[in-house]
Amino acid sequence: MTNIILCGGNGTRLWPISRTLMPKQFAKLFDNKSLFQLTVKRNSKVCNGQFIVSNAEQYFLAIDQLEELNIAKNKYLLEPIGRNTAPAIALACLALDPEEIVLVTPSDHLIKNEKEYQKVISRAKELASQNNLVTFGIKPNFAETGFGYIEAEGEDVKAFHEKPDFDAATKYLKAGNYYWNSGMFMFKAGVFLEELHKYSPEIYEACANALDSVSGHGMTDDELIRIKHDDMAAIPEDSIDYAVMEKSDRVKVVPSDIDWSDVGSFDALYEELPKDEDSNTLNHNHISIDSKNNLIYGNERKIATVDIEDCIIVDTGDALLISKKGSSQKVKNVVEKLKASNSQLHNIHLTGHRPWGTYTILEDSTGYKIKRIEVKPGKRLSLQKHFHRNEHWIVLSGTATVTVGDETKLIRPNESTYIKMGEEHRLANGGKIPVVLIEAQVGEYTGEDDIVRIDDDYKRGENK
Repeated sequence: MTNIILCGGNGTRLWPISRTLMPKQFAKLFDNKSLFQLTVKRNSKVCNGQFIVSNAEQYFLAIDQLEELNIAKNKYLLEPIGRNTAPAIALACLALDPEEIVLVTPSDHLIKNEKEYQKVISRAKELASQNNLVTFGIKPNFAETGFGYIEAEGEDVKAFHEKPDFDAATKYLKAGNYYWNSGMFMFKAGVFLEELHKYSPEIYEACANALDSVSGHGMTDDELIRIKHDDMAAIPEDSIDYAVMEKSDRVKVVPSDIDWSDVGSFDALYEELPKDEDSNTLNHNHISIDSKNNLIYGNERKIATVDIEDCIIVDTGDALLISKKGSSQKVKNVVEKLKASNSQLHNIHLTGHRPWGTYTILEDSTGYKIKRIEVKPGKRLSLQKHFHRNEHWIVLSGTATVTVGDETKLIRPNESTYIKMGEEHRLANGGKIPVVLIEAQVGEYTGEDDIVRIDDDYKRGENK
């Protein structure tokens, strides 16, 4: 059985922790583990391998976090643009044996009752082996209006229902045969594709064409499929629920009481985090004076609260969020305003993750920017140039291999080099320890999109 892990989504309701280039599933919120890592660990106990569907940025984050778990051999499918869950699942299934049973899971859900989880997975596998499309219905414990519902009769699905108002959700809760739609599924790859072809043939054909146009077809030597942009854009956008599940007569539901959360808001996150004697979330940076029932998140500065109750306070260095508990769903409106103002605060943290390492912005002002750059052993940045800035590199630790124009040289700690505007250059680490350096950029424009890539090990476009 293969676990198809869907890594899409930006988690806008968890801003400023979650950003486009570091979405919530990769933020290490639980004992220094991310929801993605917890998903992999949980499902590796019941599946033979992972098939990760993501965009290019999330691909590199996934590789890094799987290396931390000592899980190296995985399959990846990279989408240049998102087209919702039906195409993502279809593309993965098309690359697998039709008889392979797949467990489809989001990468950002928390499940704490793993013993019960393994029981419902076992029952779902039995149903999937009988050529059913299986969904997992979470037993509701309150009238939630933010989830879709599954109406069931035993394991038979009677209907899918959209997100209800509070009165309808209360009726669903009292009825006892309505379940939250978890977004998790299990079926044979071929059975799902048969139903997709039957009910959404345009999606099926476009996905088949997109996979056929991939060089070599199917998995490449490094177990990576990159879908071409134009082929992905030609696929109709739709969810698995609308495209297949709500139309098929082969759908079963496994009622699941597995202590599940989609961690979709700060209110939901508060419920899952450990707390002190005053019901504040545990945080070594928090100084509390008569403050109770607060979510306090911040790793960089001291956060002091006095006579504060029922609040959400999130500090990420470059952004501060303060909200009443119960109102955190509105955080997505903050993200919309940031996008409208052309701010990059919705997009990236002060520390940006790249396939070669990380960079942290130490200061950013008109005419200059200062960064701390760390390059992993054996990695190198792209060969590139900039049109609007000069750069000065000062090595703090490790030995950097620097190419500027036609010259390549080694730069050691406390040594530096200078790159003029327009010069082709590259930074590499051929050593055994990370290279750490300070980069000072000076110019009229120091945005991350002032990059022209001439050669890149990671086949990225500009500014990535």
